Amino acid sequence: MGHCPCFGRREKKVIRFRNEETKDLKPTGDDTSPDNCSVKMNPNLKPSSNIPVQVPNDNGNAERNAMLFSYRELATATNNFRQESFIGEGGFGAVYKGKLERTGQIVAVKQLNHSGLQGDKEFLVEVLMLSLLRHPNLVHLIGYCAEGEQRLLVYEFMPLGSLEYHLHDLTPDMEPLDWNTRMIIAAGAAKGLDFLHNHADPPVIYRDLKSANILLGEGFHPRLSDFGLAKFGPGKDQSHVSTRVMGTQGYCAPEYAGTGKLTMKSDIYSFGVVLLELITGRRALDMTHGNGKHILVDWARPMLRDRKNFIKLADPRLKGQFSEPILRRAMEVALMCLREDPQLRPGMADVVNALEYFISQQYDSNDKRSPEGEGQINHDMESFFESKDILQETKLLDKNVDRARAVAEAKMWGELWRDKRQHRTQSDTDEVNR
Repeated sequence: MGHCPCFGRREKKVIRFRNEETKDLKPTGDDTSPDNCSVKMNPNLKPSSNIPVQVPNDNGNAERNAMLFSYRELATATNNFRQESFIGEGGFGAVYKGKLERTGQIVAVKQLNHSGLQGDKEFLVEVLMLSLLRHPNLVHLIGYCAEGEQRLLVYEFMPLGSLEYHLHDLTPDMEPLDWNTRMIIAAGAAKGLDFLHNHADPPVIYRDLKSANILLGEGFHPRLSDFGLAKFGPGKDQSHVSTRVMGTQGYCAPEYAGTGKLTMKSDIYSFGVVLLELITGRRALDMTHGNGKHILVDWARPMLRDRKNFIKLADPRLKGQFSEPILRRAMEVALMCLREDPQLRPGMADVVNALEYFISQQYDSNDKRSPEGEGQINHDMESFFESKDILQETKLLDKNVDRARAVAEAKMWGELWRDKRQHRTQSDTDEVNR
């Protein structure tokens, strides 16, 4: 289940169906997404076992093919979908834990709701996307069933459940996630998005990033799941994809929610919300809080800009076990991702670099030198963003992305840290003059 290069430059993949006609899947028209590609679900066609998705092998690598399961086989694997096998429910159906008789593998089986054409479309999108996409931070699709009216997807089983569960649904016997683990999860999710945005060909807009869709494996290794809403990114001459607004309230970027214009930056806004969830331990949308506090971004934004009160944003369950300078840097990354002007949000490659730096500065409660001093960490951050990677813009984005955009993002990050340094120097001067 290692990382296989996909959507490569070698040749374009073609998805073929064995039914009355065979057509190519390729972006067409203004909306370069599976919704508007040339493969269409016939509303009068009942899916059956004779319409498997065939993905051509890449250099003979059969692992890229999704397996075809019968409904009986998956019913047997999950004890006939009994309650004791039930492990959760997502936007498109219930999820059950099962064991495949043919391999003995433990799997998660998602049984889609019978919602007609819409369910068919999302089922098709997920099979097509995950049959081609392979990355350590994307969930692995093992196979599917399209027999009669049944639509089922079979994934690798993620034993630790979702990030949402570990942040918001803790049982009394569970330990809250510590700071280091939260940053590892954030970095892994960011790498998954970076792969979709900058390395898949064509690029993919995930469109449904939220804590419930980040699944955790052994060692809290994160993988993005639930690709039913994913879309191909805009074409070379397009700035956005126009589409019906879909997603989860509290995570949708404001420009997308208001206009239906979808870009990679919409995903980056959603990532900023997830990063805020990791920092604060609060839900993206929580109606138990009073008016003005139930939307996480609205509640947190004023404190994100307040250097004196930023510490109040930290999850109380962390019990102060974190480096305050690194906490502030993480909050600054979240604030940049949440900028209302999408063009001012950083690219995912930049965010990955920042989070990898935070991981390198792991908090150790037994290390009395941690942190050694805020000034040293500030210097390291400035060196990291201004010279180590950010100014090497050709490494940040895929070569097909406009170089000018990469330079602009590099300047944005550099200016941020220079402004911070100047503000700190001015504050020190004012202090001396008093």
